[in-house]
Parts: sequence; C-alpha cells; structure tokens
Amino acid sequence: MQSIPLSTTDSISNGADGTQVRLKGWVEEIRDLGGISFLLIRDGYGTIQVTVIRKSAPAAVTEPMKGLSRESVVQIIAVVRKSEKARKGVELIPSELKVISRAQTPLPMGVVDKVDVEVDTRFDNRFMDLRRSEQSFIFRVRAELTRFLRQKLAEMRFVEVSTPKIVSEGAEGGATLFNVDYFGRKAYLAQSPQLYKQMLMASGLNRVYEIAPVYRAEPSDTVRHVTEYVSFDAELAFIDSMEDVMATLETLMVHAIENTAGKLGGEGEALGFHLNGELKRPFPRLDFPECIDMLRSAGRKTESAEDIDTEGEKVIGSIMRDKGYDMYFITGFPSATKPFYIMEREGTPYSNSFDLEYRGMEMASGGQREHRYSELTRRMEEKNLNPHGFEFYLKAFRYGMPPHGGWGESMERIVQQFLSLGNIREAILFPRDRARIVP
Repeated sequence: MQSIPLSTTDSISNGADGTQVRLKGWVEEIRDLGGISFLLIRDGYGTIQVTVIRKSAPAAVTEPMKGLSRESVVQIIAVVRKSEKARKGVELIPSELKVISRAQTPLPMGVVDKVDVEVDTRFDNRFMDLRRSEQSFIFRVRAELTRFLRQKLAEMRFVEVSTPKIVSEGAEGGATLFNVDYFGRKAYLAQSPQLYKQMLMASGLNRVYEIAPVYRAEPSDTVRHVTEYVSFDAELAFIDSMEDVMATLETLMVHAIENTAGKLGGEGEALGFHLNGELKRPFPRLDFPECIDMLRSAGRKTESAEDIDTEGEKVIGSIMRDKGYDMYFITGFPSATKPFYIMEREGTPYSNSFDLEYRGMEMASGGQREHRYSELTRRMEEKNLNPHGFEFYLKAFRYGMPPHGGWGESMERIVQQFLSLGNIREAILFPRDRARIVP
C-alpha cells in the first residue's frame, strides 16, 4: 500500500470518486455518533472528512482509533466517495489508519475551538497557533509579497546582496544599537545595511537590494515596533534625483500588492481578510510643510514643525484615504531629523528625503544620499560623529562615488497594513520585543 502516492487535501476532488488515496495530517476533530465516526484531517492545505462506519470498518481502522486524541498525526489509506453532506463534496472511507505521532492531552491551546486564546499563550505555542488557517495564511501572504518583489527587482536589474549583521559602527548613531562582545572588541548588531549599501554604489553593482533581519534596541512597546524585523533595503546608483528612487519603490509596491491580492484574495476573503490590491497611481508626493498645514487644518494645533508623530500620520492617512489613496509619499523632512547620509536641500532647512506611507503608517524611509565626500564629512561632524570611526565607509567616497539613493522598508509593516492586522507581531513567526526572547 505504501506505493500509493501521497495526496494532499486540496488535490482530492469529487472527480476522484472511487480512487484510492494515501493522506497524512493532523486529526482536527473527532465526532462519534453511535455506529459512525467522523474525523476531520488537516494537512496544511485544507481539511477533509474521513467517515468510519464501525460495523463494516476493518480492525486496521477501528483499533488505532481507540484513545485517538485531537492534533495527533495520522496516515490513512482510503477510497474517495462523493458526498453532498461533506464539506468538500467528498469523504474518505478508510481501509487503514496509522497513528504516526500521538498528541498529548490536554492541548496547550485549541486550534479550531471557538474560545479566544490570549496572545501570550499563542506566541508561547506558536507551532500550534500556526495550525490555524487564518494564522498560516498571514505567512503565505508574506511569502508571496516577497516573491513578487524579487520577481520585479530581477526585471529591473537589481542584484540581491547580503551585508554583515555584526558591525563596528551604527548607521544611525548608538542609541538603538545592541552591543556585542566580538572576541574582546566592541561591536554591534546591525540596525540597517545602510553604510554597506552605499559602499556598493561605488562598486559597479549599480542596483542592489537585501531582504534580511535588522535589530533596534528601542524601548518601544507599541503595535508597530519590534526589536528584530526583516528590512527590505535597496540602493540605486546614477540617479538624477530622489524622484528616481520613489518611482522605483512605487513600481515595486504596486507589482507585489496587486499580484498577491490577485493570487490569494479569494482565499483571504473566506478567512476574513480583505486583500485590496488596487493602489491608485501615481502615489501623491506631499511635501513636509504641506503635511504640517494639513494637520493644523485638521485641528492638530500643537503639531511639531520638525516631525510628524504617529497620530499625525493617522490623520494624514485618513485624509488621503478619503481622496482614494492608500499609499503616498511624504517628502522633504527637516535635515535636523535625518541621518548624516541624507542629502540636504541646498539653501533650506529641509532634506532630499521621503517616507512611504500606507494607510497612515510609515512603511519605508529613504531619499537621495550625500555622495560628495566633503559634504558628507561635514554632516557627520554636525551630528557629533567622528569621521575617523567611519574610515571603512568613507574610503568609498574618495574614489568616484556616483549620485545614489535608496530606502529601507519593514516587511512586517507591509503585511500588517495589507491584511489590516492589529499588531505587527502577528506578521512575525517568533516576535522579539522587550518582553519576549523565547521561543
């Protein structure tokens, strides 16, 4: 019997009526109704009903069913039968049932139970939480978004790179860096691949990207911040202006979101997710002073003239959604609030910088970089950074650095907003924040 190919629940249809199949999965539910029992088997691709008529079922089925617990892993060999009453229009009539791995009882949490589970219980038992269809769906969406991003990046001649995650200096200062003892020397976990991306702009790899973890030692306890997340970073050389960078990012976001919604939208609706893949283009470019005026007009009288806080982002997001835009750029932030590598707008207190916003939440931060060595070192000194400590980075700017720009973007925030998740931790398999370092 083992020569029967392994089937999956989604591949078994009523067109297979009368055929024999072999299936492995978890026992989701067991219902005993006198002389008949029903098992629901789940294999990560769906669920299917197994019907056991005890009077006629062989001992190879009835004996293993004794004491069978929910979430045990089983293998069944069965015949497919059409059934109007069954969920998929088919049921399986088993000739053999083998318990591969028996689940202990009680379960640490329910999988299909109607009772709500505390979020800490879910994350403590993430392996079981992900057996729930709505939870595993989140990560299938994330995988498709990433796949479509890579697909478009390849078309646009980007090269995927990997940069160090143990570094000697931080790209944005030391306040949010994790210290590492590197064989007796001080080092840090990378908060961004920024410095390495820029160095590569002097290498001839004119367009690079990286999708990899970064680390922020921020003492934040919010629904949009975590300590470790996956950043989608890219850098482009030989740009004419910051507009080249924004146009590239816009193209990528539209491609990834539209295609993911097209592929998984129907399945998402069945699970309670609405995947809106329609992004009105072009994304508006809202200059920073314009945003401050919008906020003050909306009653935000105390809004800072130097930055836009979380609540301010939400207000602007609401205004833009009323105009039909889910995504838009805020451009030209004050130079004083931006890292040393962002180019200033000459003769103004503003910078060639942008944030990509998605329904009132910052997704990406980027801009045109300062490629002129003298201006770059001046900016470092203004930010109280010692250029000598960045010699490994500055060397690339002394031997022909082209104009360039790029961005860093949180993959988790894209998923969070795309699926309207209440907490960014829902978009992370094993989230890390101030309180959680296991599992």
